[in-house]
Amino acid sequence: MNTLSYRTESANKSTVQKEWVLVDAEGQVLGRLASVIASLLRGKHKPYFTPHVDCGDNVVVINAEKVILTGEKWNEKEYVRHTGYPGGQRITKAEDMLRKNPIYLIEHAVKGMLPKNRLGRALFKNMHVYAGSEHKHEAQKPKKIDITNIK
Repeated sequence: MNTLSYRTESANKSTVQKEWVLVDAEGQVLGRLASVIASLLRGKHKPYFTPHVDCGDNVVVINAEKVILTGEKWNEKEYVRHTGYPGGQRITKAEDMLRKNPIYLIEHAVKGMLPKNRLGRALFKNMHVYAGSEHKHEAQKPKKIDITNIK
């Protein structure tokens, strides 16, 4: 029996093939969109996925202001931050956050789905979110993907 055929190959920084992908957020549900983006950033869709290596793709997200939330989440979902001063807790509804900073909705959802370590922080830098349909990554020739048929 040939034991060399059982060898598991682990990806490393030099063997990873990173691509640029374009995701259109128009009409997509926020949580489902974020889970697909997080999976693309981690590289879980690739056959050589290695948990401790940045083997995911660079993701460009456009039309962030056209993302949707289901049910009553526009009025009930709250984003909490703290100014650092006593009594400085600030709460913003999702509807107000969409008007104020639509990019934050997607970034906050995706960041919560990535690992909480230095790899997760590095993966987060591979995501570029834009409120409108224009982006500055045409030179990378991102491949547009349809996320409705990705699990």
